[in-house]
Amino acid sequence: MAFASFFFGPPTPRGWREIYLRMHREKAGCAAEVVGFVEQCSLSGSIDVGDYQKAIEDLSSMQFSFEDVHMFLFKPKLNVLLNLVGLHYCIFCLEMPADRVMDTLVGCNIVEHKVHVKWWKLGRWFHGFRMRDECCSCWVSLEDLLTGKGEEVLGVLHRGAVHEVFRVEISVSNPKSTSWCQSTQGEG
Repeated sequence: MAFASFFFGPPTPRGWREIYLRMHREKAGCAAEVVGFVEQCSLSGSIDVGDYQKAIEDLSSMQFSFEDVHMFLFKPKLNVLLNLVGLHYCIFCLEMPADRVMDTLVGCNIVEHKVHVKWWKLGRWFHGFRMRDECCSCWVSLEDLLTGKGEEVLGVLHRGAVHEVFRVEISVSNPKSTSWCQSTQGEG
């Protein structure tokens, strides 16, 4: 520290301001990449869980902090899918306490934003026969995901399409049912 001060002089308030502005612009650019990616993947109003998880991985590789997520992804005018990506990142990657994330969502006026999550499970085996594939469908708010109400949905989003779940879709509106998936659960 003394070595740097000797050659470069003590940091000036102007120098710190320039460093802060440069770092802010870098984070804003990174956030814009993630926002662009999610918007491109969700042009039809829904996003596949693989793309959703890639957006979360991108935030992790960019080393976003809780404050970065708050500043760039918890905006009321952004697509709720981006709010959801930020929430998921804060809970699973940053391991933020749910109550702190909840307070931030309330302060940003996005706690009531809802998403529609639909996942398909392979049919179980019953006496040597495979039963029909099962479709689960649920509307959840960001608040629900931070409480016990959305625990199963958050688990499905975190695991993705593995084991018995072979497809997960997250949307901002109620997608049309496919012919092989007519039943829905937990609609609200």
